[in-house]
Amino acid sequence: MSEIEVSDELLRITEAIIFANGDPVTAERIARGAGVSVAEAHAAAKKLIRTYAVRDGALEILTLNGAYQLAVKSDYSEHIRKTLDEKKNTALSNAAMETLAIAAYNQPVTKSFIENIRGVDSSGVVNSLVEKELLEECGRLELPGRPIAYRTTDNFLRCFGLSSLDDLPEVITPEALAEQSSAESDDEQDQLTV
Repeated sequence: MSEIEVSDELLRITEAIIFANGDPVTAERIARGAGVSVAEAHAAAKKLIRTYAVRDGALEILTLNGAYQLAVKSDYSEHIRKTLDEKKNTALSNAAMETLAIAAYNQPVTKSFIENIRGVDSSGVVNSLVEKELLEECGRLELPGRPIAYRTTDNFLRCFGLSSLDDLPEVITPEALAEQSSAESDDEQDQLTV
């Protein structure tokens, strides 16, 4: 299959659309705005990604769940923070990291689901993560009380350097960890007896 030819004008239009949106923009929206096919929009976005990489500047185009977003490279985040006079970013608490992990691997989730796994009230942590735009409401479940369901956001992907949830590390179960530890002990024992 041959590569789709992308004109300089389509490249400029795509760059303008991605820049102006601020948030991740899908190829479908780029295509509508530029008056081209979705395949041409994807080709233009991918060419822009390569162009930004070759430029070796401070900006890059990220792919987040198949959508495209213009962003400052993480190397310059500290300079941006100082310039914008923002409070120093605080690290997420252990409770917030646990909650994000539960949500990322099991989404959509409810507060009740998170609380059952963590064993403690998690309402405050979930609300804080929603405020930080790392979690978002994604509807209500068809269960008694119609609880709110939550999922991770594109901002979550960006903050953790992921393109999609498929990039999450594999979950290691306690059984697999015990099996791995046992195998390593057997290897060490074999080395001692040689």
